[in-house]
Amino acid sequence: MTDDLQQTALCARVTAPGPKKMLTIDGGGIRGVLALGVLERMEVILREESGRPDLVLADYFDAIAGTSTGAIVAAGLAKGMTVQSLIAFYVESGKEMFRKSSLVRRVWYKYEKKALAQKLRQADAFGDLRLGSQELRTVLMMVMRNATTDSPWQITNNPFEHYNQPAHPDCNLRLPLWRLIRASTAAPVYFPPEEIPLGARKFLFVDGGVTMYNNPAFQLFLMMTLDRYWRAADPAQVRPWAVGTDKLLLMSVGTGTVSGENQGLSAPDMHLLFNAKGIASVLMLGALNEQDTLCRVFGECVAGDRIDRSLDTMIGAKGPMADKLFRYARYNADLTAGGLLSLGFVEIDPPSVQQLDSVKAIDDLLRIGRAVGETKLRKEHFDFATFAA
Repeated sequence: MTDDLQQTALCARVTAPGPKKMLTIDGGGIRGVLALGVLERMEVILREESGRPDLVLADYFDAIAGTSTGAIVAAGLAKGMTVQSLIAFYVESGKEMFRKSSLVRRVWYKYEKKALAQKLRQADAFGDLRLGSQELRTVLMMVMRNATTDSPWQITNNPFEHYNQPAHPDCNLRLPLWRLIRASTAAPVYFPPEEIPLGARKFLFVDGGVTMYNNPAFQLFLMMTLDRYWRAADPAQVRPWAVGTDKLLLMSVGTGTVSGENQGLSAPDMHLLFNAKGIASVLMLGALNEQDTLCRVFGECVAGDRIDRSLDTMIGAKGPMADKLFRYARYNADLTAGGLLSLGFVEIDPPSVQQLDSVKAIDDLLRIGRAVGETKLRKEHFDFATFAA
């Protein structure tokens, strides 16, 4: 590798012996603030356990992944930012990031991309860092959809990934980090696509939330444990991460879900505009739950809300194999009236926090996330005896 892509510290961390810890953040627009409320509590617990008041989540987790707004959070955490600094980024930049486009352009998209791009390129955010920057302290995975090839892309800075080799003409590590984040957040209807040159070609990318990986948890597990994602490594020297409940910890944080709100629906209500408006969110919710379910089937679930009446939480449930492949915890909030009431919020209007662009609800979303962290996140979920802080 050339000096600028050497990633010496990351190589050492990826190949170091011992248990590995992974963290993922869902997509969800401005509702990423909710996830930050949960992560704030996680950071507090890790600081208390380690005795390090300056600890950041990049010190604990070896790999962090995110989709859409989760890509902003994941990249910031991988860079070593504190949760509080990311909260400040959303609070101070939220309204600016969702700047309305001109009336003419609203035929294609609701918001301009320039304001968000400028915020991502600020020196205190991601500046001119590239995916292969040595400032990224953990493995980072971001999900986006390549509209040109009509395929989901999970781009990572893992030094041993095939497309991350400097000799490769399409080496991903040279790509600007801010542009990849912008691509992952380019939600159709909300933002225009992001064009990224790669080698001799140019590709159009849109939001990773319109793939099966709006919740990227199970995909991150696969990326770090399947040898096909480590093809550039010498198997005699470097191997994918080992599996086992004492070897892998995976913690997944959501941005809130909305379901069960169509109780009075009739067949005539399901006209063309109704389906056009709702089909994307229905598919995203289904994909999100599928990723979560896979994690609970193949992982030992120690925390998580009920999936449905049949599966319940799956805490303590057996899987199709004799041994589970990793330890797993999931934290999320139900943003319906009943879900908010269960967290103690009588005064919050559900529709105000359910939209992906509910900028006015940032304070309430942060309160909801903090409540999830306080009521659902427990110190014992980490199993510090095995996965030390």
